Amino acid sequence: MMKRIVILGAGTAGTIMANKLRKALKPGDWSITIVDKEETHYYQPGFLFIPFGIYGKQDVIKPKRQFFPKNIEVIISEIDRIAPDVNKVYLQNADALDYDFLVVATGTEICPEEIEGMKEELWHKSIFDFYTLEGAMALADFLKTWEGGKLVLNIAEMPIKCPVAPLEFLFLADDFFRKKNMRDKVDITLVTPLDAAFTKPIAARELGDFMEKKGINIVTEFNIGRVENEEKKIVSWDEREVEFDLLVTIPTNMGIKAIERSEMGDELNFIPTDKHTLQSNGWENVFVIGDATDLPSSKAGSVAHFQADILFENMMSAIAGKPLEANFDGHANCFIESGGGKGLLIDFNYETEPLPGKFPFPGIGPFALLKETRMNHLGKMGFRWLYWNMLIKGRDLPLEPHMSMAGKYIPEEEAETV
Repeated sequence: MMKRIVILGAGTAGTIMANKLRKALKPGDWSITIVDKEETHYYQPGFLFIPFGIYGKQDVIKPKRQFFPKNIEVIISEIDRIAPDVNKVYLQNADALDYDFLVVATGTEICPEEIEGMKEELWHKSIFDFYTLEGAMALADFLKTWEGGKLVLNIAEMPIKCPVAPLEFLFLADDFFRKKNMRDKVDITLVTPLDAAFTKPIAARELGDFMEKKGINIVTEFNIGRVENEEKKIVSWDEREVEFDLLVTIPTNMGIKAIERSEMGDELNFIPTDKHTLQSNGWENVFVIGDATDLPSSKAGSVAHFQADILFENMMSAIAGKPLEANFDGHANCFIESGGGKGLLIDFNYETEPLPGKFPFPGIGPFALLKETRMNHLGKMGFRWLYWNMLIKGRDLPLEPHMSMAGKYIPEEEAETV
């Protein structure tokens, strides 16, 4: 009797897994069904460039079906809920899908409605996000004619998708306004719930120095409680206030509502997942990948790619009735646009924070870690081609899923404290 794998979500992680599993499993033995609510695939790292006119809409969208393997079933539908105790997925139209194994790759979405006053009269007028195509496009239109003032970028709470993107936005904004000869007319401030510019100490220090050099202010440990639309200010839970003329928000990130209806997630609708095997903590035949997990790794495309290699191995083991031995170490790497045609690169995992050095080849690079270079910028811009043509098609890339210490070193001031 034919067995069935159901994949929920056809973004980066779900599409990679569909391609990997279809190559490995005979169509006559295993059916693979992928479910997503829309036909369009978004290259989400590209949203960052849209407000500044570097990319347009057509640079970041393609049909999802262009990247699916043959011999899989594609269902375009909202998911109502999962019933993991009976191995079923219910769709919005009440259809039910049975499964032997389930892969949850439903990602995360911004929820501005979680913040009082955020999505009111100033939404997409003086308050914008750039984590959605609509938000990025609206912000691009706004910036074309904006004459300056107080630009505030606020991170509502962690975790967020692509933790370095807010900093990249600030660096690109600084560069954008300099090129328009109006940098002196724009006061740029990062308002964050963290106690520094980034979550990892060495990287936070480096990135904090960058912000200081670029004249970008930072307000730390600010937990937003509400937006005052009339006064144009954000107010923290402890009643601290920051005024704005333009507010760029990274609202609360949450898993999709179907996870809440399924009673499978935490308070943010992320599914508790074994941080090494990627098996859900509650059900042996349910695996979770990418932004849908509650893992302490970054919610970023590179992480989904590295996780996919591990998840594929563990699913093949599970199908064969063998122990799950592949081990995800939290590996993430991210190019960070710094403006002026340059960028940085960070590479880290659960145990090791971003360190300086060369990547991926020790002594050679060609990329420099935690150092601003032209080559890192070219790597960031070249990644779009790699993404469309190789990564989401599940093809093997010359990057190991596990982080390597080769080429990295601990700075002297840090080594003395180790």
